[in-house]
Amino acid sequence: MEIQRLKINNPILLILLFSLLSHSTIGAAPVGVCYGRVATNLPPPSAVISLLQSNGISRIRLFNPDPDALSPFSGTQIDLMIGVPNEILPTLANGTIDASLQWLKSNIFLHVSPSQVRYLAVGNEVLLKDPFYAPYLAPAIHNLYKAIQTLGLDNTIKISSSHAATILSNSYPPSTGSFDPNIMPILTPLLQFLRETGSPLMVNIYPFFSYINNKKYVTLDYALFRSSKIELIDQNLGYINMFDATIDAFVYAMEREGFDGIPVVVTETGWPTGGGEAAGVDNALAYNGNVVLRALNNVGTPKRPGVGVEVFLFDLFDENGKSGGEYERHFGIFGINGSKAYDISFN
Repeated sequence: MEIQRLKINNPILLILLFSLLSHSTIGAAPVGVCYGRVATNLPPPSAVISLLQSNGISRIRLFNPDPDALSPFSGTQIDLMIGVPNEILPTLANGTIDASLQWLKSNIFLHVSPSQVRYLAVGNEVLLKDPFYAPYLAPAIHNLYKAIQTLGLDNTIKISSSHAATILSNSYPPSTGSFDPNIMPILTPLLQFLRETGSPLMVNIYPFFSYINNKKYVTLDYALFRSSKIELIDQNLGYINMFDATIDAFVYAMEREGFDGIPVVVTETGWPTGGGEAAGVDNALAYNGNVVLRALNNVGTPKRPGVGVEVFLFDLFDENGKSGGEYERHFGIFGINGSKAYDISFN
């Protein structure tokens, strides 16, 4: 047959084709968007809901349960990841299960139905930004879990905590992935909880920052999914982009600690459209567009091929109140008038 003569020499096409052919019957990994609100010029939440629905965005991450932002989602059939702020952790950790239950009811379930809540992200980058709250992380998670168990929601709402990639002390090559030993007293109970409850490890991954801080070792094409060759072979697995390599480093790190099979959800990833070197519309489209395509087609990673990675793109809008470098204020996929910064599709 003529098809037997077909040869594919591009390693990227080979990897994608194999994954698509082998796993085409599996449903797509979800794609969501982070709805950051550190800004003074955001459109009203009602307009945001219309924007999301018109663009087929059916999953949103809110960083805290602000009722003004949360209530408009009620009845929209948009699934939610809702953040539990770092500063609330001591109260939840030191309180009773009933106190956690009341907190959930008054701060979340009063505003949206539990059927819309897919995740509670308890704390955000606590181990990096707010280590003072680290001892309260696991106890707060356990109390919230017992509370949702009381409501019979433990199978529909998963609880975890979002971490910065810096919880890894080593990530290159991926098979040497290991966690910072200084945080293991905090991280080990969390990993035990994730395994016992079937919840994911939540991580924030930014190849943009890896590139601008390590240009001597990281190429822009590798960060943007634009490499024309396999740039790293590790344990007989070929890596063509930094996104996959970073996720697999987390997987190896968990396995090193004896925790196999825990899924990974990327709770933040994105590329800025302005504000500095390598930032720009074309690069943002190349990065975010490829992240979405890989999720929708369940490409997975070299270590977990065909296991689509659920992702939340950062950010819905530019946030003019963000601190740090200028690029921190330019991750928005949409302008405040609702127009797309670049032509990306979510489904």
